[in-house]
This record gives sequence, structure tokens and C-alpha cells, in this order.
Amino acid sequence: MAKVIVGMSGGVDSAVCAYLLKEQGYDVTGLTLRSWVSGDGQESRCCEIDDARAVCDKIGIPFYVVNCLEEFEKTVTDPFIDDYLKGRTPNPCVICNRTVKWDRMLYNAKMMNAEYVATGHYASIVKLDNGRYTVKKALHSEKDQAYMLYRLSQEQLAATLMPLGTYTKAEVRDIAAKAGLPVAQKGDSQEICFVVDGDYAGYIERNAKTSVPPKGNFVDEDGKVLGTHGGIIHYTVGQRKGLGIAMGYPIFVKEIRPETNEVVLAKDEALYSKEIVCDDLNFLSVADIDEADGLECSVKIRYRHGGQSARLEKIDDKKIRVVFTDPVRAATPGQSAVFYDSNGYVIGGGIITGEK
Repeated sequence: MAKVIVGMSGGVDSAVCAYLLKEQGYDVTGLTLRSWVSGDGQESRCCEIDDARAVCDKIGIPFYVVNCLEEFEKTVTDPFIDDYLKGRTPNPCVICNRTVKWDRMLYNAKMMNAEYVATGHYASIVKLDNGRYTVKKALHSEKDQAYMLYRLSQEQLAATLMPLGTYTKAEVRDIAAKAGLPVAQKGDSQEICFVVDGDYAGYIERNAKTSVPPKGNFVDEDGKVLGTHGGIIHYTVGQRKGLGIAMGYPIFVKEIRPETNEVVLAKDEALYSKEIVCDDLNFLSVADIDEADGLECSVKIRYRHGGQSARLEKIDDKKIRVVFTDPVRAATPGQSAVFYDSNGYVIGGGIITGEK
């Protein structure tokens, strides 16, 4: 029997992942990474230890907890705060997967002489004919999580199992219920795991290690002052609600300018872009930026984006331009753009820079 370490968040997906792998004959061990704890002792939704332990007890597998608080702060929460202070909107889950979750799971798998690690993500790992590993979209698109996994390395993918790639959420809950798993009806987390109340700005104000940008000006595209904003950390590109300004017509955040402490407002039609630039690239189905140059693909510019057809154009060894067939709305600096081929395989992705 191959030994596998399953990352246990305390939710139903990781629970069913562990259950299915045991049913398939794997020697399964559950592992929870304790990555974040609030000032009042509240655990993040990615490491609810009591629920994870209860699931492992029910399945009948060993369970361990590993402390990752220091590296999570260094590689996830500190950069998250820093990006917001710079007027960007990051996706910390994308970064966490490679730098904390997989890094620590694989380290502990090696210590425990396990061949694989596994997670409850809705996606599949595929080895292509060119010898490279990539992530394939889930069979059922409503829960697809391939977007979140584009930064994983070849070594990480080669040692990973993802058994939920062909299941719906309803099927997963049904499996959990029939197996008597105590988290069968537990709700899904809808927010970033360490911002439990959804108040990003409040989290940043409480945890920033430098001064938080003060109030400044709302301006139009020509620089005309329209009013006063509450601080750039409260806004993101495409935002309409919560602006606190009435123009007599729908108005949206088009741009955040940290250098002048301004938030640019515009009508909806001004939010569309034909091209975006990405850096901090990582490729899966191809080896490097040269192989991606000229590729036709589908590109998602945020997790909930359906994807739009585009062409990839190499700028230099660190940047790529994405040219869309039709303009894309509210491309947000700091978010990830992920590239997919026609088979649903992840080509790679990068961070949207905001450059023109």
C-alpha cells in the first residue's frame, strides 16, 4: 500500500478525500497545518483542528498537527497586507498553496516515508505526453479550483493526489453522510481564511506593521477631484458598493494610485481592457515563457471569472502580455491571470501588474 498524507482542513472536502483514498487501499494519515490564529484564539477556516481530528477518528487513520504560524505570516499575511498598502488586490490562497501547504505537507511526507500528499481540491493532476505535470479543471465547473493551483511546482504536482476532480459538491456531501463523517453538512468557507469576518481593511488596520494610508481624493480619469475616500485599502478595481459618493449615475473604481493616494472613479465602460501584462510567472503544461509565446488559450483573471479567449505574447524573460479577443472587465492588479488550453489543462499563470 502506498502511503499518503492528506491535508485536513476540518471541512467536508478534505474529509471525503481521506475517506476515498482509504477505501482505495492507500495507507492514509491526516495532517492539519496550523497556519493562523486570531488574537482571541480563533482558528482559520483552513485549520479547524477539532473537526479534522474528529474526521480522522471516524475514518480510523492517524492524525497530526503541524505548526506553520511563522512561515504563514512571513509568506502569506505580511505580503497580503503589503500589497493592499500598495493599492493591489492579492489572492493569498494562491501563494499559500505553494509556499506553505505543499511545502510543509511534502516535508512531513518525507519524514513519515509517504510517497504522496493529497488534498480535497476540485481538480485533477495529469502527466502530459511531454513529461510535464499540470492541473486539469474539475469535471464540474461550478466548484473548479484549478485556478488556485497554478503556482505549484513540477515536483509538488508529481507527488500529489486529488481524488475529487470528477465529483460534484452534492456527491461529496452524500459520500460524507453515508460514511457518517461528522462534517457532512458543514458549510463552505466563503472568505480568506485569516479574515474571518470578511473585513479586509479592518484586518489590515489591526495588523499592519507600518502606517496605513490616510484618507485621500476620489478623482475622475482627468484628475478632477470628486470627493474624499476613506483610504486606499478599502477599495478594489471594479468596486461599486460602499464608495460613499453619489454621482447621479453608476460609478466604479477604475484605478488605485498609491503614489498620490487617489482612487480613480469612472463609468462601467471605462473598466474594460483589451490587454493586460503579467509577471511573477509560473508554467505547468509548458516549460517556460518561450513555449507560451503566441499560444491561443482561455484566460481567467479572477477565481470567479468564467474565462475569455486570448493570445499570450512574450514581453521579456519575466513578463507576458495577454491580448484578449474581446475586452475583459476590471482586470485587477495583484490578482492572478491563469491560462488554460482547450482541454482544460493549466498552461500557467502570473500576477496582473496593472501596466498598459
